[in-house]
This record gives sequence, structure tokens and C-alpha cells, in this order.
Amino acid sequence: MKWPALQDMILFENENVVVVNKPPQLSSLDERFAENPSLLKIARAHHPELRLCHRLDKETSGALILAKNDETYRYVSMEFEHRRVLKRYHAVIEGIHRFDQMEVDLPIGPGRNGLMKIDFREGKEALTYFNSLAYFRHYTLVECTPITGRTHQIRVHLASQKAIIAGDTAYGGKAPKLSRLKRKYNIGEFEEERPMINRFALHAHQIKFMASDGVEVDVTAPYPKDIQVFLKQLEKYDR
Repeated sequence: MKWPALQDMILFENENVVVVNKPPQLSSLDERFAENPSLLKIARAHHPELRLCHRLDKETSGALILAKNDETYRYVSMEFEHRRVLKRYHAVIEGIHRFDQMEVDLPIGPGRNGLMKIDFREGKEALTYFNSLAYFRHYTLVECTPITGRTHQIRVHLASQKAIIAGDTAYGGKAPKLSRLKRKYNIGEFEEERPMINRFALHAHQIKFMASDGVEVDVTAPYPKDIQVFLKQLEKYDR
């Protein structure tokens, strides 16, 4: 798979930080035995000193901050630690869910096979707010604002509300198929229907933080093509 050059991912850049729009299926860091490059490897070909200030799951697309020097890396890391970085994600979830600044305050801990779970005994504090943005017959577009930064936090908190992200089979979701929405949908006898999106539909849509020079950085990451196409199909066939 051919990945875009870093210059084509950049949403914001100054002398200290770069904010990029990470494509889906591109790992933030190098994976063991992986043939594909990571975002960090692509980034360091552009600027050898770049460091990731946080991570996104491989399948998650969207806004990601990289620091150009150690001082900025430490500064942004502290902004994350003190919860002064605003992160807003968009997710397409299964079913109709009317969330109005709904708070999910449930601790998260390790589960089986690299997944996470709600764990009241040993889990770490985790807080997320959810707002519904658009409704379809079978799906809802939701804005997710995590206050803490636990692994798989949005996915686990949504699943705890029986609001699983479309395509998130690891947490009980199903691959979204057009045949469920479109009447008289036909597919060849020997063909297998492909899902409308080949990953879980989660995108880091906005990130806002105060830079070390006192200037506020507020960046919105456009949807990648796969989510654009998915939402267009929902607009057309699931209203």
C-alpha cells in the first residue's frame, strides 16, 4: 500500500509542532514484523527529530500531534497529562442513540487478547462525553470527547452503552453492509458483499491545545475518503 508523504498529511506546522491527519490503517509507531512503515518513520524522513506526543489506534484516522524538539515534546506531554488538550472524535455507531452531553465515567482495565474492559476493581479512571450529531435509520453519527486517555477508551465506553462503533468487530460490532439498507440489493451469485467501510468508523476530528509560545492551536482534520463514502451511502440509503 502506498502511503502519502508527510507533507500531504500536514494540517498545521510551526517551528515547534506538526499536526497531521493520519490515514486509517497506518500505525502510529513501528510494529513488530510489519512490512508497512509507521507514521513516525514517514515523519522522521521529513524531520529526523520528530516525536509523537500521543497515539491513535491503527484503524483510527485523524489529528495527531508531533513535536520537533525535546522541549516541545515535554511541554505537550504535560498538557496531555493535565488534561488541557481538547480532543474531539467522530464515530458512526450502530443503532439510534440520542446522546446530549452524556457522561460515561467508568474505569477501564486490560481484558483478554489485547482488548480492554470496564473494570471496577482494578481499572483506571476514564471519562468521556458523547453528543449525537446526525441520525439515520440504523446508525448515529456521534461526537466523542475523551477527558482521560485510556487505551480504546471511546470504543469501550460506547460498547458499555450498547452503542458499538460500526465495523468494530473486536467489541461486538458488525461490518456495515449496504444490503441491510438498500432495497432490492443484488450481488453476483459468486461474489461476496464488501462492507461499506473496512475498519471501525472512528476519526479524530479536532484537536486544540495551547502551544508553548502561548498561541492556541485549533486544528480540524477532514474525514478520509472511506468515512466520506460511508456517510454518503447512509445519507442516500438510510434516511
